[in-house]
Amino acid sequence: MYIKNSLLISSIILLIACGSNTKKESSKSKSGGPITIDVSVASLVEYSNTIEGNGTVLANEFVELKPEVNGRIVLLNIQEGKQVSEGTLLVKLFDDDLQAQLRKLESQVLIAKRTESRLKTLLDANGLNQSEYDLALNQLNNLLADIDYTKAQIRKTEIRAPFGGIIGLRAVSKGAYVTQQNILATLQQTGTLKVDFVLPENYSNQLQTGELVKVFGDNKKEFVAKVIAIEPQVNTSTHNIKVRAFIVGNSTGLQPGAFVKISIDEGKNKKAILVPTNCIIPDTRNKKIVLIKNGKANFTIVETGYRGEDKIEIVSGVAAGDTFAINGILFLKPDAKVIIRNIKS
Repeated sequence: MYIKNSLLISSIILLIACGSNTKKESSKSKSGGPITIDVSVASLVEYSNTIEGNGTVLANEFVELKPEVNGRIVLLNIQEGKQVSEGTLLVKLFDDDLQAQLRKLESQVLIAKRTESRLKTLLDANGLNQSEYDLALNQLNNLLADIDYTKAQIRKTEIRAPFGGIIGLRAVSKGAYVTQQNILATLQQTGTLKVDFVLPENYSNQLQTGELVKVFGDNKKEFVAKVIAIEPQVNTSTHNIKVRAFIVGNSTGLQPGAFVKISIDEGKNKKAILVPTNCIIPDTRNKKIVLIKNGKANFTIVETGYRGEDKIEIVSGVAAGDTFAINGILFLKPDAKVIIRNIKS
């Protein structure tokens, strides 16, 4: 019993001692003493900045063939997978009613032309009132306009290839009744392929029209594409920019609609100040880094550029030779006193 009481008393004394030490350390940390941190010295380093993005292969020209009017197919000249030339008649809809209307108008025009010619002769001989001739001339012009309108309606019953390309799979058969919503087939020009891809908006100023980029398909085969256009507006939802490029040279192995990877070398043998990404303090408007000057923390606004897996480029705000904090940043405040423990590379 004596031994148990002695151990209990010793434990109580030890707890009281630890509690007093903890209070001393807590009061010391609250007194605003120097904070121990590790730092690094900014310097220009050489690096390669490779931008990567995702893209989709597109045909140079692509169209879904749809009728302009409703009707029944009387001629179907869609040869699946075959090359067709521009202007080839692919589909013809029933137009017998329009053809009859056209013949009727053409016969009326013949009579109207004879009447106009006869009245013109009488008008020149002062044997006719001007208003009577104008009425006949107006009737002739109206008939000619009706003929142009009817011919336009007949052309709407014909679907011709708008450009030379390869016909896709047809979705209808001869005799089917189709509407303006029906897709009869597709036509695409695959002699030249395009690639549409997206990049983060901060790369919009680094990519220029005419620049060459690398394209990688599913089989890891490498292709080269030339940038032809950059969308001037940033997507407000994703904050990405859209870029279009033409495949240069042989494009065998790529098909329209295929997913590809894009690689752009924007910083080969480039020198810049790189800092660990965890050194950057994001703010509502700016980005900051903690520079150590005269033993105090100095929060400095910086402009960043290239961002790698664990490094980020400082475009402005930090000069070579500046010392910056690399840890303990969350505990630092402006003008806080610091003690440098280690200088890391």
